[in-house]
Amino acid sequence: MKFKRITIDYKQMDGEPCIRNLRIPVATIIEMLAEGMSEREILDAYPDLESEDIKEALMFAAETVREKEMPLLR
Repeated sequence: MKFKRITIDYKQMDGEPCIRNLRIPVATIIEMLAEGMSEREILDAYPDLESEDIKEALMFAAETVREKEMPLLR
């Protein structure tokens, strides 16, 4: 899957995946969602973001987890 809104630039944010070179890490968006913030609250907090950015951040996170073997505690 190709992501059009996720950028990785090793000269910016140490190569952390960000939204459209905005210095807004994908992880920040995922954390906000996990903490219960609504899409509207996130967009209000980051006016440069668009709804599609949030959707693509979720898809990127899902794809990233899918691609790795994760050790699970039992």
